[in-house]
Amino acid sequence: QVQLVESGGGLVQAGGSLRLSCAASGRTFSSYAMGWFRQTPGKEREFVAGISWSGGSTFYADSMKGRFTISRDNAKNTVDLQMNSLKPEDTAVYYCAERLSDYVVISRDAYSYWGQGTQVTVSS
Repeated sequence: QVQLVESGGGLVQAGGSLRLSCAASGRTFSSYAMGWFRQTPGKEREFVAGISWSGGSTFYADSMKGRFTISRDNAKNTVDLQMNSLKPEDTAVYYCAERLSDYVVISRDAYSYWGQGTQVTVSS
């Protein structure tokens, strides 16, 4: 059984930065793609960023390109999301997820394991 635990959320002013981290346990996760998603009340969970098992391929939603950076450390079983130039519209609960495949896709239905989420609030 895979467990994913996010951390690093909090309150930050617009223009600031936060670094989210997701720790995986239960088995080796280095063979699988990982993703970050976010969700606000009343809206569907949306893709933020994804990374292949090797870290060699990364993908971002258009609104995050140039501001967010996803990375992973397979030795530590962690995947991080560095968020810079944060905007109030980035306020959401952020989730990490694991897909049982090496390929990153943006559909949340393709991911099998999810963390409990961490709240990010950006004040104006």
